[in-house]
Amino acid sequence: MRHTLVLSALLGTGLLAATSISQAANNSLVFCSEGSPAGFDTAQYTTATDNDAAEPLYNRLAEFEKGATNVVPGLATSWDVSEDGLKYTFHLREGVEFHTTKYFTPTRDFNADDVLFTFNRMLDPQQPFRKAYPTEFPYFNGMSLNKNIAKVEKTGPLTVVFTLNSVDAAFIQNIAMSFAAILSAEYADKLLAEGKPSDINQKPVGTGPFVFKSYQKDSNIRYTGNKHYWDPSRVKLDNLIFAINTDASVRVQKLKAGECQITLHPRPADVTALKNDPALQLIEKPGFNLGYIAYNVRHKPFDQLEVRQALDMAVNKQGILNAVYQGAGQLAVNAMPPTQWSYDETIKDAAYNPEKARELLKAAGVKEGTEITLWAMPVQRPYNPNAKLMAEMLQADWAKIGLKVKIVSYEWGEYIKRTKNGEHDISLIGWTGDNGDPDNWLGTLYSCDAIGGNNYSMWCDPAYDKLIKQAKVVTDRNQRTQLYKQAQQLLKQQVPITPVAHSTVNQPLSAKIEGFKVSPFGRNVFSGVSIEK
Repeated sequence: MRHTLVLSALLGTGLLAATSISQAANNSLVFCSEGSPAGFDTAQYTTATDNDAAEPLYNRLAEFEKGATNVVPGLATSWDVSEDGLKYTFHLREGVEFHTTKYFTPTRDFNADDVLFTFNRMLDPQQPFRKAYPTEFPYFNGMSLNKNIAKVEKTGPLTVVFTLNSVDAAFIQNIAMSFAAILSAEYADKLLAEGKPSDINQKPVGTGPFVFKSYQKDSNIRYTGNKHYWDPSRVKLDNLIFAINTDASVRVQKLKAGECQITLHPRPADVTALKNDPALQLIEKPGFNLGYIAYNVRHKPFDQLEVRQALDMAVNKQGILNAVYQGAGQLAVNAMPPTQWSYDETIKDAAYNPEKARELLKAAGVKEGTEITLWAMPVQRPYNPNAKLMAEMLQADWAKIGLKVKIVSYEWGEYIKRTKNGEHDISLIGWTGDNGDPDNWLGTLYSCDAIGGNNYSMWCDPAYDKLIKQAKVVTDRNQRTQLYKQAQQLLKQQVPITPVAHSTVNQPLSAKIEGFKVSPFGRNVFSGVSIEK
């Protein structure tokens, strides 16, 4: 993705135009990305920043078709499901090579042992690598896979059987997600023997279309095309470079200057100019996302329903939509987007009513001038193009009902870590769907199991949890829909969040880019992407 500032981004120098020439000759693409990943061990992370950085490196047993929500074979060429829905037998792809890097040279191809290592590390706290490198697995645990996968066994060098404790209607979609990237058991053994297991996070090895070369935090990530990839048609670039810049306006300037070929999350104010630039293309898609306000119910006074109701009805959503989204979004009233099947269209918002909100706070014993913290993301996301502005508007909204709001922010990785720990009072956050199943919203974001993962409200309601767990073990979509609608109603009544908006996704890129497709799940995928000469 780029030309003028590539060298300064890559080498920390101020050298200019020669870089574009060498990159063109080397068939390189520069992607102006928006944040530094915390690492490359995808099982540990949930943000798009982390998943984007790891995506070029890995494959999963099943994967999502580019630009779509349907699942296609990945490292498994096919799978069989038992009649009772509790056993999944995966037939693995033959002749797949792990990456050769300056820190690892594989001696064998991918096989069943790699699948066992990948999943047993997440399943078993006593697994040797897990004990040597203790980590959290927020997606895996948040979807209760740690409780529902009874065992993973190999029945041959290229055959693996997963046995579940109960039917999981979303199982294949779940393991097609980023967290289920297949790692090398041989590389893990090497790191364990050397006493360096944490290197799996910073010196990654996968089977994907690109090989990791280097990473400089807040500057760049470099990858090279995998010359030994099992599907050569997907590797059309010699080099892939992530040039990291948190400022959306700077990313757009670099795209226009040809310093990168693809970027993401432009400011709404820049969209018209991008559309009118003949050297660029702008792909627009309805967002499969939700930007919302999460109330930490473990912090007083947010443990009181009346307080959450007061905050909710004091939010001027239309004002936020106009100023922050600038026409590139729609008001959200529900805990997931209307394009998600099982969405309950009967759910309505409480009316905007600051006067009633003030009365509710008083009745709840919240004194005038009470101080609260509101955490605002430091990055632009598809679901929130300007969290700082949104926070300032909420600060003004809640001042009208007698609250003194302090806005807090941290670097993105730190922000996510601290909010998962529940350090915030209220946080601005959001979600782009990962797999097209309602559980990816209602379970992943709001369940009891997701506390410490993606449940930033720290909200745990046994009645709600019972409904979503029932829905996961039913395979009939109509039955699942009815259960999910009941769950949505209950969640709306309890107000752990205030849904704000679903935004339109605008993806700007050079007109010379071919083969890039916008993912409904917000991933930037460079497999099969090329640059017109």
